[in-house]
Amino acid sequence: MAERLQGKVALVTGAARGIGAAIVDAFLAEGASVVAGDLKSNDYERDRPVVGQALDVRDEFSWAEAVSTAEKTFGPLDILVNNAGIAGPATGLEGTDRETWDAVIATNLTGCWLGMKLAIPSIRRAGAGSIINISSIYGIVGTGMVPAYHASKGGVRMLTKTAAIEYAPERIRVNSIHPGGVDTPLVEILPDPALDTLKAMTPLGNRLARPQEIAAAVVFLASDESSYMTGSELVVDGGYTAG
Repeated sequence: MAERLQGKVALVTGAARGIGAAIVDAFLAEGASVVAGDLKSNDYERDRPVVGQALDVRDEFSWAEAVSTAEKTFGPLDILVNNAGIAGPATGLEGTDRETWDAVIATNLTGCWLGMKLAIPSIRRAGAGSIINISSIYGIVGTGMVPAYHASKGGVRMLTKTAAIEYAPERIRVNSIHPGGVDTPLVEILPDPALDTLKAMTPLGNRLARPQEIAAAVVFLASDESSYMTGSELVVDGGYTAG
């Protein structure tokens, strides 16, 4: 299937690498026009409908600039993907300092809230739309050692649900995706034994997911194929949380 997002305008955060880069590529392949936001904007081929945008998700003004770029370049937003995230060191609850806690919450949770707050007026002008918030299986289950990450991703999960209820009358759908282990730089915080355990506890293939496998789920939620889904949690974890 191709052109499932034909004519749609999307803003993707954390777009420079990993899952975000895979989402940008998948959206372009399906016909969307994309603003690819990241702390450092990328240069893209000029023959593709994509622009790089410097975006600090912790900053309201930066969000306003990104939405303005989307509207001036392509038109009102149809799709927002809140993907940018950090994990912080695996130092446990008592070993987590305030600076780490604040940084993780500001990026993962506050950034998601700001993105919706600033993008929804543009989506409203489009007449309808889809917001996809990238949470984690660690927003559903606990593991210890990274409390700020768990708290932030659990917050994204519930923020998604409350926004879904609030904006359903305006035909703005809000769903969350909960990846398991994904082969991206984010898993580098895990020591090798923990990474081996994560793979061993994944029933489907004893491996990490590829970023493209998460991007495929994002395309589904961004498209009209998921038109009756809002407030949902789409878990893409190889069966990790099934046990």
